[in-house]
Amino acid sequence: MGQKPKTPFSKSELLPKAEMLEVAKQKGKFVIGIPKETHYQEKRVCLTPDAIASLTAHGHRFVIETGAGEGANYSDNDYSEAGAKIAHNRREAFECSMVLKVEPPSISEIDLMHPQTVLFSALQLKVQNKAYFKAIAKKRITALAFDYIKDDQGYFPIVKSLSEIAGIASIHIASELMSNAHKGTGLLFGNINGVPPTNVVIFGAGGVGEFAARTAMGMGAIVKVFDNSITKLRNLQQILGATIFTSTLQSKTIEKSLRRCDVAIGAIRGKSRAPIVVTESMVENMKEGAIIVDVSIDRGGCFETSQLTTHANPVFTKHGVIHYGVPNIPSRYARTASVSISNIFSPFLQNIAEEGGFEQVIRYDKGLQSGMYFYNGILTNKTVADWFDLPFRDINLLIL
Repeated sequence: MGQKPKTPFSKSELLPKAEMLEVAKQKGKFVIGIPKETHYQEKRVCLTPDAIASLTAHGHRFVIETGAGEGANYSDNDYSEAGAKIAHNRREAFECSMVLKVEPPSISEIDLMHPQTVLFSALQLKVQNKAYFKAIAKKRITALAFDYIKDDQGYFPIVKSLSEIAGIASIHIASELMSNAHKGTGLLFGNINGVPPTNVVIFGAGGVGEFAARTAMGMGAIVKVFDNSITKLRNLQQILGATIFTSTLQSKTIEKSLRRCDVAIGAIRGKSRAPIVVTESMVENMKEGAIIVDVSIDRGGCFETSQLTTHANPVFTKHGVIHYGVPNIPSRYARTASVSISNIFSPFLQNIAEEGGFEQVIRYDKGLQSGMYFYNGILTNKTVADWFDLPFRDINLLIL
């Protein structure tokens, strides 16, 4: 008789094993500081009292600098009732493990932060300098630009939201400037029986252009949109559900349209500086009292005659045309902008908590990774590195 074949398994391996259950993730709880914005004419705040009430119910703590919500008409009492601690010393808000700001912190504000703080704010690359990034690196801060964070669909939610506000606001601003109170033409924006409708020209078929066109059409205006992307123009037609005049950026067509328009909106961004698509000679030939609202002024403006203005002194007149060149239009509507930003921040913060903390989430959340430009003081954004000639490391090599 032959030998029995040897089993490849030992007896202990054949014994039944205890079932291994998944260990539930431990929820992260953190302390978030919201300082008062000190940037000129910045009135927005990152979280509303309602958002803070919801997050504190999950165990998170908030330190709000006194007066942080005043610009958006939220009182200290509103935040206190929501469960936040009101700090009368601004250092206390900056010393939290996570700091939320609308504008990027100044170097003096970075000095107030503890090492390895997680910072959420705008980046505003064009107005930064090398010293700013060195200060962040020195404190080993993890910094995320909320205007670079992507959602599940690959969009930039805060940029899109603020573009909606700027687009709608540009038409309301133009409507206001057309009145006699602002030495305009005295025309009512819209389409009144027996009166020719307002003629609006929009440069740019992106988010700002879309909502400017939608608002103008809703008020009965005739709208013309210019953009060098046929795809954007086609998509705009489909989104609006109406046939409007569209054209690529051709000088003769632009000049002809500007001669007849009552309002011109600049909403072309460009990769670095906004391209100038309207020359000074074109502006000279516009109607007396016509309105220009250059939303792209924060990138140089797409009208050659555009200049930076402020909320306190928002307009100037050149060649008989009224120009509006305020770079931070959403701050004019601080309450709406704050609610919009808060609606986007809240789910991000809740997800970070549910997944056990920031370090856990950043390992797999590509949307958050796209917004990160510093990780524990190491620069992870190649654009910033190239722009300021700084050393760069790939984020994927740091979070393994």
